[in-house]
Amino acid sequence: MGLNTALAIAIHNFPEGLATFVAALDDPSVGVVLGIAIGIHNIPEGLCVALPTYYATGNRCKAFMWGCLSGASEAIAALLGWLVLANSMSDNVYAILFGLVSGMMVIISLKELIPTAHRYDSDDTVVTYSVIAGMAIIALSLVLFKV
Repeated sequence: MGLNTALAIAIHNFPEGLATFVAALDDPSVGVVLGIAIGIHNIPEGLCVALPTYYATGNRCKAFMWGCLSGASEAIAALLGWLVLANSMSDNVYAILFGLVSGMMVIISLKELIPTAHRYDSDDTVVTYSVIAGMAIIALSLVLFKV
């Protein structure tokens, strides 16, 4: 389960790295704020990978390594974005990339993450509150780190 989660989160993190790169290229202060917000939400993602891995293997180092590796795809996406797009950025390319990345993130959340959470909490005792709390934390981080 931990390795499947690591793969899913690595795929999920790829558009986040691309979004951070594009945002930083357009406005470095926005890129920093977005990077901090994404970094904050990567903490529970890393835990979602590390905890099942630790309980399956009993190895803290292996659990930590897989938790960290699942987030490495963000840096890879940013590097690929720079290699492919750094010299050909235009307003249309920005619009297309932001639209694609935001669409990927919304679909992953609506189609995969929230329904999976409801499978583990069928009475909805914590999922809705957790989704609202997560949105509030990200909104607060965007307000607090507004440059």
